[in-house]
Amino acid sequence: MKLRKFTATILCVSLLLTGVTGCSKKEASNTKKIVVGATPVPHAEILNYIKPKLKEKGIELEVKEFTDYVTPNTALNDKQIDANFFQHVPYLDEFNKEKGLNLVSVAKVHVEPMGAYSEKIKSKDEIKDGAVVAIPNDATNEGRALLLLQKQGLIKLKDNSLTQTPKDIVENPKNLQFKELEAAQLPRVLKDVDFAVINTNYALEAKLNPVKDSLFIEDKDSPYANVLVTRQDNKDNELIKELINVLQSEDVKKFLEEKYQGAVVPAF
Repeated sequence: MKLRKFTATILCVSLLLTGVTGCSKKEASNTKKIVVGATPVPHAEILNYIKPKLKEKGIELEVKEFTDYVTPNTALNDKQIDANFFQHVPYLDEFNKEKGLNLVSVAKVHVEPMGAYSEKIKSKDEIKDGAVVAIPNDATNEGRALLLLQKQGLIKLKDNSLTQTPKDIVENPKNLQFKELEAAQLPRVLKDVDFAVINTNYALEAKLNPVKDSLFIEDKDSPYANVLVTRQDNKDNELIKELINVLQSEDVKKFLEEKYQGAVVPAF
């Protein structure tokens, strides 16, 4: 008799545990999570700002930070993350072409005007003959930097295409000397060069204010909007659509304008 009661008790506990486990699995399967790769400033800052907004919609946003311009795209292609946020379309197009990938832009978010910075001079007029200039060495940002120098009248390029290098300079009246370096390294070499042309995200990380500290900067109508990027097979995902809705909201526009004071400009 006692054995029957003991067996019945074990059976009840087993059924109870099975029910609890089943419930837990169901809850886990309903969890909505999206992982987005981003460079720290301002991209990760913007994503962290919208976390509470997405949480209200039942979506958990995990922000995975990267400090270079290559790994976020390879991680996305390898399905280690669901989307990334750090680049403009010309860079994405060049990366896809070079690596044979098919990553896609799904939303414009902001523009980061590229600027020139120096620890040795205070204005463009102080640039001397033979000055050493550091510029990004990736194809699109290098061309972008050179086009900015051309707009300032410092050099003349063979045409207005984006993927140009110092070899494409046809006029260089100040005999500028170019050092081509990884974009992330540029703020660190300011003490070793006369000036450097730096992407705004890396300038901000180095505590440089693009509006106040730059010798000159791109116009606010720069076409190089930073975009949210995902894979072709993921572009219609409902979580991606919700992320876009929040990123392009009036609340985010106000956040960008108030926090970055012109260094980061809404592009929507």
